This record gives sequence, C-alpha cells and structure tokens, in this order.
Amino acid sequence: QNGVSPDWEKKVIEYFKEKLKENNAPKWVPSLNEVPLHYLKPNSFVKFRCMIQDMFDPEFYMGVYETVNQNTKARVLHFGKYRDIAECGPQQELDLNSPRSTTLERQTFYCVPVPGESTWVKEAYVNANQARVSPSTSYTPSRHKRSYEDDEDMDLQPHKQKDQHAGARQAGSAGGLQWCGEPKRLETEASTGQQLSSLNFSSPFDLNFPLPGEKGPACLVKVYEDWEGFKVNDVLELYGVLSVDPVLSILGNDERDASALLDPMECTDTAEEQRVHSPPASLVPRIHVILAQKLQHINPLLPACLNKEESRTCKFVSAFMSELSPVRAELLGFLTHALLGDSLAAEYLILHLISTVYTRRDVLPLGKFTVNLSGCPRNSTFTEHLYRIIQHLVPASFRLQMTIENMNHLKFTPHKDYTANRLVSGLLQLPNNTSLFIDETLLEQGQLDTPGVHNVTALSNLITWQKVDYDFSYHQMEFPCSINVLITSEGRSLLPADCQIHLQPQLIPPNMEEYTNSLLSAVLPSVLNKFRIYLTLLRFLDYSISDEITKAVEDDFVEMRKNDPQSITADDLHQLLVVARFLSLSAGQTTLSRERWLRAKQLESLRRNRLQQQKCVNGNEL
Repeated sequence: QNGVSPDWEKKVIEYFKEKLKENNAPKWVPSLNEVPLHYLKPNSFVKFRCMIQDMFDPEFYMGVYETVNQNTKARVLHFGKYRDIAECGPQQELDLNSPRSTTLERQTFYCVPVPGESTWVKEAYVNANQARVSPSTSYTPSRHKRSYEDDEDMDLQPHKQKDQHAGARQAGSAGGLQWCGEPKRLETEASTGQQLSSLNFSSPFDLNFPLPGEKGPACLVKVYEDWEGFKVNDVLELYGVLSVDPVLSILGNDERDASALLDPMECTDTAEEQRVHSPPASLVPRIHVILAQKLQHINPLLPACLNKEESRTCKFVSAFMSELSPVRAELLGFLTHALLGDSLAAEYLILHLISTVYTRRDVLPLGKFTVNLSGCPRNSTFTEHLYRIIQHLVPASFRLQMTIENMNHLKFTPHKDYTANRLVSGLLQLPNNTSLFIDETLLEQGQLDTPGVHNVTALSNLITWQKVDYDFSYHQMEFPCSINVLITSEGRSLLPADCQIHLQPQLIPPNMEEYTNSLLSAVLPSVLNKFRIYLTLLRFLDYSISDEITKAVEDDFVEMRKNDPQSITADDLHQLLVVARFLSLSAGQTTLSRERWLRAKQLESLRRNRLQQQKCVNGNEL
C-alpha cells in the first residue's frame, strides 16, 4: 500500500506499539515460551522471553525486490522485511538485476529461554496469558506432523518436492532470501528436542543452552533497528513475526540440495557454520522483531519497567512499600525455619538475596555480597532442600553441585568455536540477578585436573570481580555480570566469599523432605508472592548516605580503631557499610540512619563472635 515509501516501517512499529497499549493486549499474543511451536501459524504475531546467547554476523536481505510474470511480463514490487523467503507465484520469476531492488542489513541474535527460570515464574506467565491457541484442523498429534496450509496441501508427492528444488535452483540465492518456484509449502516434522534423530545431522543439533536440562525453543531473532543497544546475556521480551518456512530446513538439512541452491562463489561458509546458522526452522524458529524491550527483571508479579523515576510514581510499588515491615518480619520467620531455627543466618540470607552490583569503581564491583553458609550438615539433604526454598523465592537460579567429577567435566566458561562461528555456551553464561547456589558439602577427596582448576578459577573470578572471562582462543574477553552467589559448605569454603556465617541449627528434623514440604505448604500463596515481590523490588531502590551520617560513621571507625587497632581494618569498614546498605534497603529505607548503622555493627559482631567460638571448638578448622 505504501509503495516504496520508507515511512511504512515506522507506521508498522507505531501500529503495534499502540495496539499493545490497549487493555491486556500483550496477554493475547501467543508466547513461544508457553505455546508449542506446531500450534502456531507461520507469519503470525508472537512474543518470546529470552536471553541473547550469541550474536551472529549481520546479514544482507532484499529490502525491495521485483518479480516478473513470465507470461504477461507484468512487474510487481515486494518488500523483503520481516520475511525469510521471497514471495513468488507459480508464473513469477525474481528479477535479480532490477534497478528498483535494494539490499538492506539486519542483525541476527541466537536467543534461548532465560536460563534457570523458576517454575513459579513460568506458571505465572502461563496463567496470565489469554492467548488460547489450538492446533489447526490439519494437525494430527498421533503422527507428529504439521501442515501450514489447508488439508489440500497434504498431498505432497515426491515430484512436487523435486519441482520445488528445481525452481529454487533456477533462482539461486538472492541476498539471504531464498525463492521457491512452487508456492505450496512442504509439510515438515514437528520436531521436538526428543525427536532429533529424524534430522539428517551427523550429530544431534546442540541448542546451546547454558544450563543442562533446559527446555523450550531456541530462536534465531532477526533485528532490524537499534541492535547496537543489545549485548550478549541481555534478557529481552520480543514481539515479532514468526517464520518457520520448511524451505529453511531444506537449506540447512540436505547438504547436496543446499550446495545446489547456493552460488559457490557467494558461499564461503563451512558446512559446520551453515548447519549452526541455518538450523531447521521446525527446531529453531525465526522471529522477525517488530518491538524489543530489555527486561530489568523477569518477575511476573511486578511491572516490567522499574526505572527509578517510574517506580516512584507507580501505585503498585508505593502501596507495597507502605506494608513492607510485616512482609520482612514474615520472610525472616520463614527463612529462620528454613535454616533450622537460626535467625542470624536468616538475616544475612535476606541481605544476600536483595544484594546487587550497583556500580563499579575501576575494576571493583560494589554491592556484591557473596555469603558462605558454613556448618551445613554433611551427607544430609539440608542443602538440597534449602535450594528448593530459594527456588520458590527468586525468579532464576541454579544449583551447582561441587563434586570433583563436575568440576573436572562440566564446561563453566563459554568459548568461541571458530569452525562453526558461534559462541559455545557454559554454565556461567547467566543473565544478571541469577542466584547461583554452590553446594560444597558434596566435595570428596580427589584430584582436580586442568579443566577443574580452570573452573575453580572461573568461580573465584566470578565471586571476586563479578565477571566471567569468555575464551576466544587467542584472547580472553571479560563479560561483567551481577550474579548472587551463595556457597554452602561444612567448614570454611575453598572459594572466596564476602561474608562467612556459621550455621547454628536449633533443631535437626528427622526427615528433611517432610520438614521442607510442611514449611512450604504452611505459607499462603499470597504471602509467598509478597516475598517474591519484596526480594525483586528492593534491588531497584536508590540508596544514599547523608554527609551527617558519613561523618558519624568516620568518627565511629576512628573510635573502634583506637580501642582495638587489630580488630577492624578498612576492609571490615567496607563490609560494615555493605551490610548497613542492604539492612536499610531491606527495611525499605533509601538512606542510612543511625539506628541501622548500630544494628549493622551488632549483626557483624554476633557473626564474628560465632566464628571465633567455632575456631576455639574446632581448633584450626576455620
């Protein structure tokens, strides 16, 4: 309708922006996170909540191209944006030499579902979604097939496929848009992760999820504007056009046909790179992005945007802040039970769960608060059940069982595979604010080999500097992050920690599983949701210390040094200020008060005395 006017693109984006502002409109858009791929219509409007796992090289596509009718010689202009396959009728041919054709550029991201996303987050998104998608009439679950057109398209004889390949061969590859001479589409297998054997791959296609056991679709995301604003590990909510054309699978699936379709002069990619960058669309669908938003958090119970200015004016947030203290008191009680009656450890666990890197001074990340919970009973399921409780509270988490075997064999840091031209993921490729639970109680005696030593170093760097060094063979590249690390151990952890608290259980339940189940079932769902909102929201609050309090803290520090120069160092002061910061925020206060400073000193003193007693009891163990 717009001819070749460039304004049509802005109109498309504005149209969808306005539509999505209408009441509950986003909830009616089917989400790839929740709806099986074979239930979605090709070229329909979908959304996807994901993390950028890798960024491929920019690709060229035909922004405008012209087709010629072989009989009537009539010429028609088409747009190539938001498409993978050029649109041609049976009698039409693509005119590659048309002066009216334009080549444009788009960026491709390889995106995966958010690693470690908690079950309650997934369920809340599913329940909020109004899109009721049912399979099309031609979908027959028993055969695991799907058809993109009406039933009449299902009579796909082999000669039809040959025609389609022949038509495509005549056209060659036109700037990223492959043309098919036959308008009818192939019916392809609705492959799920379990049915990978049906693909003609020499090895199963690795979807490159950072964490083992993850499910959900990976997607090739095509971005048309402002892609410079995105980076690897960003969490996005995308709205766009779903493209699952079976022809994409032919190109990536059958080596011979692929080589026939592509001009050997243009095609310099290795077979391995083609395989990774053009996986079957039934397995890795494409999304052509119309709107993309970076998510600050994935907690479905809170408004998506919690920018400082907006959160002040948001009614939901101000209402929640007004009833903060009872929520904190209840959460403290809940975590005290989870930590077998230890209320001091529960205080520190709250501070840990709301901590986040708020700024970096040179290379030093400020605001990180790694806690080492020592004194955990060995050979008990305590740590496993403590992790279960944390999973119920935070939006994304992962439990790393620190055994010699895991340390020696798991891949922690991502590395660049130059043959396939992609970033191969590792366990530490996680989005910001993920809770990483390191269980050291499982560590037995044994020998760490070279990969194991590298993995321990990677964990230490993550904890100390809040960064992960990705391996690019010829050099390391630093990726800063903000990941909350909680280490459970029997004695003091092998890994560095900002704060060690020794667990003092007040009760030892005979059956940990029953104890945890009853603890979780005793909490009302509405209360549990308040805990979840509390722990996410407090990370976004501003915080400052007035000049008056700064002066008082300095005087206090000088006084403490006078009394006992050995007992307190500059590092201890820094630790006290971090504890005071999160203690204030945990009470909803955005500035430090005298009372909170004294309370922070009291907590630190209790924690230290406990460690001191432990030293006396166990000799040099700590």
